[in-house]
Amino acid sequence: MGKRDIQEVNAGSMADIAFLLLIFFLVTTTMDTDSGLTRMLPPPVPPNEEPPPPIKDRNVFEVLINAQNRLLVENEPMELSEIRDAAKEFIENPLNEDNLPEKQEKEIEYFGIYPVTKGVISLQNDMGTQYQTYLSVQNELAAAYNELRDELAQRKFGKKFDELEDDKKEAIRDVYPQKISEAEPKNLGGND
Repeated sequence: MGKRDIQEVNAGSMADIAFLLLIFFLVTTTMDTDSGLTRMLPPPVPPNEEPPPPIKDRNVFEVLINAQNRLLVENEPMELSEIRDAAKEFIENPLNEDNLPEKQEKEIEYFGIYPVTKGVISLQNDMGTQYQTYLSVQNELAAAYNELRDELAQRKFGKKFDELEDDKKEAIRDVYPQKISEAEPKNLGGND
């Protein structure tokens, strides 16, 4: 019997095909990008330090989101489009009303002694809340602070907040500190 010659495989063509496939997959696939919220967490409380005193009810603006993505703000149903104005009124408390948060006099650069709210926005969602609804509520609450800061920057300095120097921005952040407390999600009702 005669020996058969083994066919040679052209490796150059295989490398070209592999390279083309790699380019094809790189061009046609999409990369998931992370989206979320940028938040600076408070530093941990030292073990020997006493916990802060409890916050009075009048100083808490409670926002609940249920599994059907409906809002309950201060025990009243509310639409997403209304939450920004409600939060602004709570944060600012322009008439110093008894049902809105207390104010505390504070020395602030560029403003002198200035009344600063003690208000905290408490946000809690259900385990079944859609992430997009949660983000939308967060965005509206952050927008309330941003609008108040912009309005104050215009009144005091004649510029938008983003156009100010860093020290002036810091002063306005001291007037309107962003205090949003997020509670752990619960089963508030809805999808069982």
